[in-house]
Amino acid sequence: MRLVVLGPPGAGKGTQSARLTQKYGIPQLSTGDMLRAAAAAGTPVGRRVKEIVDSGSLVPDEVVLKIIAERIERPDAARGFILDGFPRTVNQAKALDELLKAKNMRLDAVIELKVDESALLGRIEKRAKEMAAKGCAVRADDNPDAFKTRLAAYRAMTAPVSAYYARQRLLKTVDGMAPIDVVATQIDQAAESSVRI
Repeated sequence: MRLVVLGPPGAGKGTQSARLTQKYGIPQLSTGDMLRAAAAAGTPVGRRVKEIVDSGSLVPDEVVLKIIAERIERPDAARGFILDGFPRTVNQAKALDELLKAKNMRLDAVIELKVDESALLGRIEKRAKEMAAKGCAVRADDNPDAFKTRLAAYRAMTAPVSAYYARQRLLKTVDGMAPIDVVATQIDQAAESSVRI
């Protein structure tokens, strides 16, 4: 099962991707985690990522794609994977299609978590309070101003990705405002109905 999970910041992508990982035994591939791991590993591409990130620049698509290409070749991804945080643009989605085609792979479904944007700020604030109460580090971008910036970027760059996958009949929309267990059930149904044998 090869899936992409889309949705604005705070929609629950990470929570739902972790549940899918546990249920299906396939890895959640968060581009942020993969970039940090590559930088920490000190590989040639990892050193390049570290230089780019340290300079405050965005990692170019071709570097992200190279890291994804290497990651999906690992044994734990043989049965599938969940991409969380990629693709963020239509150009990235097209490049991902080409990458998968070259590896004789294809996506089974793209799950989009539809949410009420006005409720997301409350979710973000709640998450920050819960993390602080547990004594955990609060994400630097879990504050109202940073969240509004991230949401605007999502609307401008990532929302068109939904239309791209809808044209390919891969997009499955799920009500991300439902309780977590209900969202998980809806995602399971959408994913399982899309798996190509």
